[in-house]
Amino acid sequence: MIDRDSLVQKARLGDPRGLKPGALRFRIRCATSAALLAGFLSCQALADTGITLAQAIYNRPNGRDLTTIGRMELVDRGRAPRVRELITYRVDRGRGETAYLVRFLEPRDIAGTGLLSLNRVDGSNEQSLYLPELDRVRRIAGDRKGGRFVGSDLYYEDLQERKPSRDRHRLMGKETVNGVPCDVLESTPLDAADSVYLKRISWIDPQTLLAHRVDYFERDPAAPSKRWELLAHKRVQGYWTATDSRVTDLNTGHSTRLTVEKAVYDRRLPAKLFTPQALADEALESEYRP
Repeated sequence: MIDRDSLVQKARLGDPRGLKPGALRFRIRCATSAALLAGFLSCQALADTGITLAQAIYNRPNGRDLTTIGRMELVDRGRAPRVRELITYRVDRGRGETAYLVRFLEPRDIAGTGLLSLNRVDGSNEQSLYLPELDRVRRIAGDRKGGRFVGSDLYYEDLQERKPSRDRHRLMGKETVNGVPCDVLESTPLDAADSVYLKRISWIDPQTLLAHRVDYFERDPAAPSKRWELLAHKRVQGYWTATDSRVTDLNTGHSTRLTVEKAVYDRRLPAKLFTPQALADEALESEYRP
């Protein structure tokens, strides 16, 4: 904050005759403008650093494609965890397009259920859900992106890839998470209607470009409603891979834990695997299981 009285005193000390009122006002205006400009440049530098970090995370090497086999555990206080086995496939189609397919294998009441997410070059997303009991594929409407995926703490939006250009990014500083020095990155949607979240704050390891924690804010910008945490990671075929993570609903305490038991990169998965036909036909998809 600019102290006008201090400026006046310093001016008079520097010139025993004092400054004329007009000259003094001019000097104060210059000092105020300089302080405002310095503040603006500082904020702009943080914003520029923020988008640079966000783009680096998005561009982090993760193979042409990835197949994982793992487990999902739904944990509610006072109840035994509900365990599900699943397989996931991801492919980078190039030109900024990716596709993601998840299929549940066990238990019987959810086996065969699948989700296909297509992430387009313009940043738009298309998701389709297959329910074996109905034997049909149905599109997930845009206004359902805040819906819980098969009763987990993951929203449909969490299973989409989000391009950095859809958010405003700001580097907030550095903090240590689980002994790892992290850059703290705030990401706010440019269009409020474009996300179920008001903002996200991520703790990023600058060495691996993996997030170690992400806080999600839905209604209150001062209080997160959900938290994602990285519990374990390792290099697989040269790529840093999250092998154990947990999403917790901070209001209810309910959590979803995802563990990867096997991960295989660069298998040259075919385009036909990421289609509504493969989503609905488990026999077509199963031939690509490692």
